[in-house]
Amino acid sequence: MPHLLDNPIFHSLTGLDQKFNEGSFQFPFFNQDIAPFMSLEKWDKDSQKSLLSNTPKDRLWYLLINQEVDFIPELEVTLAGPATQLISTNRVLEPATKIKTEITPLTLSNVDEMIALTELTEPGPFSKRTIEFGNYHGVIINGKLAAMGGERMHIGDYTEVSAICTHPDFRGAGLGAKITHFLTESIYSQGRKPFLHSRADNAHAIAIYKRLGYELRSPMHFYSFQQKDS
Repeated sequence: MPHLLDNPIFHSLTGLDQKFNEGSFQFPFFNQDIAPFMSLEKWDKDSQKSLLSNTPKDRLWYLLINQEVDFIPELEVTLAGPATQLISTNRVLEPATKIKTEITPLTLSNVDEMIALTELTEPGPFSKRTIEFGNYHGVIINGKLAAMGGERMHIGDYTEVSAICTHPDFRGAGLGAKITHFLTESIYSQGRKPFLHSRADNAHAIAIYKRLGYELRSPMHFYSFQQKDS
C-alpha cells in the first residue's frame, strides 16, 4: 500500500497544508510566493493532459515523488534528478558546536536575509512567503544570519524539516546539525514525526542526518517542468 510520504506534495496540499492550496483537490499547487511545488494523485497520461487546462500555464513547477514519471510531450522537463527521503527513527543528544551559539526564532523582518542565504547555499526553493510554513529558526552571529532551518510540508503525522543551510563563512562549526536537531525535537514535542529530503548525491548532509537519528526511507525523484508553448 502506498505511503503518504511517497507523494508528499499531493498529501500536503490536500491535507494539513490545504490552506495554501490555490488549485483544487485533483490539481493542487502552492502559491508561487510560498513554494513552486504541485502534484497529482496519479501521474498517468490522462491526468497529465487534464493538468494542462487546470493549472496556470506560465509557471515552472517542482515535483518530488518516489516514482519515475513519464511526462507527456506537452510538458517540458527542465531538470530531473535523484533525491532521497529520510525519517527520524532515533532521538539523539544535542550535537556540540565549535562556537557558542543561540538558536532564535526568525520573523518577517528576517525574510530578505533568509532569501539571500538560501540563494547563496541552495538548500531548496525559498520565497518571500515560505516562512508561513512555520517554525523557522536561525543562528545570528555578529548581526549576520549564519544558519537557518524550518518546517515545510505537514502530512498525516509527519512534519518536514526544511531549508537547513549554513553561510559559507560559518561552515564546519556544526550549526546545521544543531538547527536540525532543534527542529527535530520541536516536531517531536508536538507529537509528530520528523522527516526531510536531501539530494541523493549530498553524502555529507546525509551522513550528518544519520548521526542525528535519521535513516533512509525511500529514494525520491525530483523534477522541474513547465507547459510547452503552444
